[in-house]
Amino acid sequence: MTTIAERLACAQSRIAQAAGKCSRQADDITLLAVSKTKPVSDIMAAYDAGQRCFGENYVQEGQQKILELQQSHPDIQWHFIGPLQSNKSRPVAELFHWMHTIDRSKIAQRLNAQRPLQLPPLQVCIQVNVSGEASKSGVSSEQEMLSLARDISQLPHLTLRGLMTIPSAEEGEPLRRQFQLMQQLLARLQQDYPQADTLSMGMSHDLEQAVACGATLVRIGSAIFGARDYPQKDA
Repeated sequence: MTTIAERLACAQSRIAQAAGKCSRQADDITLLAVSKTKPVSDIMAAYDAGQRCFGENYVQEGQQKILELQQSHPDIQWHFIGPLQSNKSRPVAELFHWMHTIDRSKIAQRLNAQRPLQLPPLQVCIQVNVSGEASKSGVSSEQEMLSLARDISQLPHLTLRGLMTIPSAEEGEPLRRQFQLMQQLLARLQQDYPQADTLSMGMSHDLEQAVACGATLVRIGSAIFGARDYPQKDA
């Protein structure tokens, strides 16, 4: 049975190989270890193997892990990558470094208001519903993206860093088209916001296609930590 350190090394190798095939530098692509539903001991195993960026989907679970580790491991960078209800925004504003799933101005405004003044601005991405599926969150057009970006740019405690998406479960050409559309949308966003350097897309099963289409951050969970045991809904 492979260890978390071995699976992490395998994921890093996949990223490096994918980058090489499209003449990109592997160092330009961040591996985000998605630790949702996994115990702190698993996070520590990845940390001991050199991993520093971790992603959490559930507010309460992520809050508990950060509070447990922030004193002993202050160099961990925490990313919130799940859907966020406005009444649960405070822990994200107060504890996380990144927030990937802003899809409406109300959430951005609450995060800005709740971000502690002594902390650096929260790094944020706009979520795009690139597949158009009703079950997924995110802005659905270039116009909505630019409108939300304008709103975020007015908020001093947030820094707009780019875009995030969860594509459909399709493979092959349909998936490639979705990733290419995200690449085009980021290029459009950068015309107005040059600091928007992040394209958060690609997971355990499709990271190679995402890297080929310009992903700068891939979110890898099961390929590092194994299958998940989902908890009850976030309270």
